[in-house]
Amino acid sequence: MAEWKDALTDKLCDAFLLLETPEEMYAFLEDVATIGEIKSLAQRLEVARLLNTGKTYPQIAQHTGASTATISRVKKFLDYGANGYKIVLERMKK
Repeated sequence: MAEWKDALTDKLCDAFLLLETPEEMYAFLEDVATIGEIKSLAQRLEVARLLNTGKTYPQIAQHTGASTATISRVKKFLDYGANGYKIVLERMKK
């Protein structure tokens, strides 16, 4: 089990799963994270989506404003991570 997983992160995951609408998700995110943190997460998801479509690092950087370090980090997790991005990206296609 990953070191960051504990009772508190279990409760956070449970809280996300309780949200039923985009409006509820926006409200929770606004209360639990800074705008910068939310924007950073959104940017990483978009980077993952673009990597998944075969876009190049320069194309992704231009489209998202992400640094090559961020793009590289996302690519690493797409290739060797826990498959979280892959699960979400596949479900977003539906």
